Amino acid sequence: MPAYDDDLRLAHVLADAVERVTMPRFKAEDLRVDSKPDRSLVSDADRSAEEVLRFQLSRTRPRDAVHGEEFPDTGHGPRRWILDPIDGTHNYVRGVPVWATLIALVDGDQPVLGLVAAPALGRRWWAAQGTGAWTGRSITAARRIQVSGVRSLSDASVSLSSITSWSSVGRMRPMLGLLERCWRVRGYGDFWSYMLLAEGAVDIAAEPELALYDMAALVPIITEAGGRFTDLTGAPGPFGGNAVATNGLLHEEVLRALTPDGEREAAGPS
Repeated sequence: MPAYDDDLRLAHVLADAVERVTMPRFKAEDLRVDSKPDRSLVSDADRSAEEVLRFQLSRTRPRDAVHGEEFPDTGHGPRRWILDPIDGTHNYVRGVPVWATLIALVDGDQPVLGLVAAPALGRRWWAAQGTGAWTGRSITAARRIQVSGVRSLSDASVSLSSITSWSSVGRMRPMLGLLERCWRVRGYGDFWSYMLLAEGAVDIAAEPELALYDMAALVPIITEAGGRFTDLTGAPGPFGGNAVATNGLLHEEVLRALTPDGEREAAGPS
């Protein structure tokens, strides 16, 4: 198994560098905010943060490819750094501290490293393949985390970024049905739902429409914490355009619950 210790140390260096850009611009009165063609928001801090990440990677990993939210892909090869300079831009521009920089390394078709840095919360989470999942301010000041042992939906806590977004993929009724079966529903949103899941504070997190840069960093953290991360079809990883993450024990039941009745009937009995 390849060792990614040097890459993990680099990810922390990258997070430190980008924090020096994002934190001074957070709540800045002169923050510039624009709408992209897909109507999502982007700030000058998003672009500056990704420029910092790309510059550092061009110096330290010149042979690796880079895929980010704000700029075109660069490089070729099996190793790809996946970057989201500010996950939760709407929170960022409104002064809500729930936003983070997401840094991932995909080797071939495997997400092998993920780091989530939320400086306004004073939190950071990370994992590399085979190392376990951790939270803390640095590699030397960290504690290991793991998912919950909840086995029943009636005892499960669910976190969603948005309930209404499920109508766009024709799964509003299945989602509402799932929520009715669970103990508790909260909207911690964006990356935070998944980090709380990795810590065992939440048992289920899901979103119907996501990009690769929204998910790649989350996968190693959740799986190394003992959980599962798939798309709505059950395919593992961040490549399906949507996400279902659980503590693993609830995963198959959650996938079945989120399958529309027509698809469930066509598939036949499980």
